[in-house]
Amino acid sequence: MDYLQEAIERARQKREGVIGRTPPPGTRTTRTVDRQHESRDPGLRAGGSALGAIRGNGASLAVPTRQVVYSQTRVVEPDQQVLANNRIIAWDIDDPRVEAYRQLRSQVLSAMKRNGWKTLLITGPREDVGKSLTAVNLALCISHEMNQTVMLVDLDFREPSVCPTLGIEPEKGIVDYLVDHEPLENILINPGYPRFVVVPCLPRGQHASEFLNMPEMDEFLADVRNRYADRIVIFDAPPLLRNDDAMVFAPKVDACLMIVEDGGSDPADIKRSLQLLEGVQLIGTVLNKAR
Repeated sequence: MDYLQEAIERARQKREGVIGRTPPPGTRTTRTVDRQHESRDPGLRAGGSALGAIRGNGASLAVPTRQVVYSQTRVVEPDQQVLANNRIIAWDIDDPRVEAYRQLRSQVLSAMKRNGWKTLLITGPREDVGKSLTAVNLALCISHEMNQTVMLVDLDFREPSVCPTLGIEPEKGIVDYLVDHEPLENILINPGYPRFVVVPCLPRGQHASEFLNMPEMDEFLADVRNRYADRIVIFDAPPLLRNDDAMVFAPKVDACLMIVEDGGSDPADIKRSLQLLEGVQLIGTVLNKAR
């Protein structure tokens, strides 16, 4: 296990690990944004271009935006205190902690564009390593790119985390699409940020892997992967060692990002997780909660 411990130690000593270092806990609540709701998903219609002003710490930064007006997708304005409590910080361009997520975004997008990848699964060995935190902040950072849109799909049918992390209460989830053939635009949620949509998940109990193996899931994956050239799809998957859900779905996506906790993830768990991901394109590992 020495090589795993050495790898973790090297990552801790650097500003960023294999892909990037996740910032430590903290809060920041000031945010003023003047924006148009933007995305290009079902239920949306595109406009032209607009100029949005993002302000922080009294300064303003004019940024060009591609205006897209939501016509069907549910828009939920986030509660800033909930985001702060849950360490969702990537919306604030002035927060110095966001730089680590920007570095993560740059390296992830570089690898995905270089290989023509569109879908990314985020997982970890066990619970509480910060995978959903990383997934949401990474998705927010990607949505800052003027030429990118991002869809974040919660695939944890037993303990969904994406909407609770964002302070959103979904009315429907991905199973409604898979089983009841609910139109996707009736399920999507825009959490108040441009070019960013969420596919929620509602708790479904013990038979999650059956949903992941449905033909409808393959159709969903093909649809969201191919509908828009500028879209990156991130799947927040369950922990690898909790059940077989992540293993079932990982071969279906283009690449995987593994989150481990500095001082919290057991080296044996990391080794076992890497073994389970053999044959999957592992884009990298994020050492979370490093100081």
